Amino acid sequence: MPIDNIFGTTVDLLAKSIDLRSRSHTMISANLANVETPNYTPTNLSFEDELKGALKGKKAGTPAITHPKHIPLKGQGESIQQVQGIVIDTASLSPGKDGNGVELEGEMSRMAENQIMYNASIQILAKKFEGIKSAIRENK
Repeated sequence: MPIDNIFGTTVDLLAKSIDLRSRSHTMISANLANVETPNYTPTNLSFEDELKGALKGKKAGTPAITHPKHIPLKGQGESIQQVQGIVIDTASLSPGKDGNGVELEGEMSRMAENQIMYNASIQILAKKFEGIKSAIRENK
C-alpha cells in the first residue's frame, strides 16, 4: 500500500471538504458584509457535485464511458485534491431598490448550514484519527 493512501479517501475527502467549507464561509461573510452595498451581487462556492465526481473518479463535465470497449480519455479522473469549486454569482430574484442582491435571511441560512457541515467534518475527522491512534496503541 503506498504511503499516500494510508488513510484511504476518507481523510482526503474530509480535509478537502473542510477547506472548501472554509472558503464558502468567507464568501458568505463577504455577502453579509456587503448587504448595504449598492449593486452588489452575492457569490457562492459550488463544490458538492465536483467533489462527488472526484470521489467517483470522474471529472465534472467529461463524457461517461457507456460501453466496455470505450477507451477512457487521459486525465478523465480528477483527484479530490484538485477540486477547487466554482464561484457563481447568486443574483437575487428580487434585488433591493439600490440593486443589491443579498438576501439576508438566505445568507444567514446558508452560513448556518455551512457551519454545521464544517463542524461535522471536523468531528468525523477527529474520530477517524482517534481510531487510528487507538489501533497504533493496541499494536505496541
